[in-house]
Amino acid sequence: MSSIDPSILKKAESWLASSIDEESKASIRQLIASNPTELVDSFYQDLEFGTGGLRGLMGVGTNRMNVYTVAMATQGLANYLIASFPGEKIKVAITHDSRINNTLFAKTTADVFTANGIEVMYFREMRPTPMLSFAVRHFGCKSGVMITASHNPKEYNGYKAYWEDGAQVVAPHDTNIIKEVQKITSFEQVNWNKQDELIHYIEEDFDAIYLERAKELSLSKDAIKAQKSMPIVFSPIHGASGKMVPAALKAFGFENIQVVKEQAEPDGNFPTVIYPNPEEAEALTLAVALGQKVGAALVLACDPDGDRYAAVVPNELGEYELLNGNQTGALLVYYLLSRRKELGLAKSTDFMVNTIVTTELINKIAEGFGIPCYNVLTGFKNIASIILQKEGKETFIAGGEESFGFLVGDFVRDKDGVSACALVAEAVAYYKTQGKTVFAVLAEVYQRFGFYKEALISVTKKGKDGAEQIQQLMNQFRTNPPVEMNGSAVEKIYDVKNASIHYPKTQKVEVLNLDKSNVMQFYLADGSKISARPSGTEPKIKYYFSVNTTISNTDDYRKIEKVLLEKLEGLKTYFS
Repeated sequence: MSSIDPSILKKAESWLASSIDEESKASIRQLIASNPTELVDSFYQDLEFGTGGLRGLMGVGTNRMNVYTVAMATQGLANYLIASFPGEKIKVAITHDSRINNTLFAKTTADVFTANGIEVMYFREMRPTPMLSFAVRHFGCKSGVMITASHNPKEYNGYKAYWEDGAQVVAPHDTNIIKEVQKITSFEQVNWNKQDELIHYIEEDFDAIYLERAKELSLSKDAIKAQKSMPIVFSPIHGASGKMVPAALKAFGFENIQVVKEQAEPDGNFPTVIYPNPEEAEALTLAVALGQKVGAALVLACDPDGDRYAAVVPNELGEYELLNGNQTGALLVYYLLSRRKELGLAKSTDFMVNTIVTTELINKIAEGFGIPCYNVLTGFKNIASIILQKEGKETFIAGGEESFGFLVGDFVRDKDGVSACALVAEAVAYYKTQGKTVFAVLAEVYQRFGFYKEALISVTKKGKDGAEQIQQLMNQFRTNPPVEMNGSAVEKIYDVKNASIHYPKTQKVEVLNLDKSNVMQFYLADGSKISARPSGTEPKIKYYFSVNTTISNTDDYRKIEKVLLEKLEGLKTYFS
């Protein structure tokens, strides 16, 4: 015990002295006796709201997801809601995905809200995140909670908090909620006196309401009619989208949809994959195998809470190739803007939104169609914030981020893997009627707007030591930044945390009036761009790489792609 930081030991002992359950107390005693490293990681900090809300490993302690941290967060949120809407009737929507402890955490959340006199709109069954976002506004709620850890490993769970606009909480609400949570120093301050009569259940008929709104996004009904038998394979990867994505595809008009049986049933252990993340090709192995078997024109998958999606399509050799989030984003932006123009739907008020670590090709496409594209910090809540700011004045068309998130239309205020799957299928069907493959369309986009290629490295550094190492890396980038990478000089450094741009050659510094985040971006003389960013939801530091060039002949697609891939590998070596 003597080797354990006294302040951490004191926190653990305060839990032992509290009214928590005996099983949790036994776990704490075991950590104190034989696992001091785990004890430190479980208690050295409190879980905080990051870009994805409250998220962490499940277990006992202040730095873990458990009924007590969930209840304390909910009590803090309840206190903030009551203070923010004095004298008003307050409702909150709640649902969850398929993760372990999903119903336990969701019901705990509901019970604490009702104990505080707050009505709860509770989904009878698990549903994807975008439906929770939609429900908040549809039912006139002041807030919402989604119990999920998105695409994290099975050991994680989380708590996404939403505000009355249907978006995840942003400043000042996020920090204010944390302040309220921090005021709760013992479990006795949580109101556990639930009032079941304040819970109202959202039934299956809400699915049809969501689907009707999603159908309004369709731009090519004739193309879908012509390609209605196009084979489509889908996998929910044991998550919450197994019902809604096939339903959305059918609502759009597609009839030949096959779901991967081995991954169709919700299961928080995610038994068929290493990580339930559609960004990882391994997670799509079964879906691609089924796609090959049935000759699918498109293979789709969603992460456990259905906000992220992945698309796999056959290339010119007939091999199934996973599109990354930048490619699907660029494809959808080009499809939406070109179709709206063809149909005479384009307006002078149209706008797009992009995040600062997502491909700049999206900005170039928007510029080519004469509409603005606003750049925001990483996290879909920042895209939703722009939508709210422009509401009633400008028309949001779409926005996305490289991590397989996309949103079309504004009835949902978070990334929506359900409607995105349907719209990717529609785009594939539309181009198929023109005799074009997805890669042929991408080649045309690259020829017109520039050939952009991106890559990502995620370096995991777990625990308290890992968090300190990540902070040290970011400090080093600020105090001793690189002068060149891969043989190209660093011409500009954007320190997003300090809202400043540095020009190494001239030592000129510009101070910007922009939002701040712990991100460093390096712009090279050859047009390359590298971003370093600690994850807000995982123990990782992420490095985003982007390179680009021109392409005059679409037949040179693969040859130029190879050159760009080699350049990306050269940049990666600097950070590996």
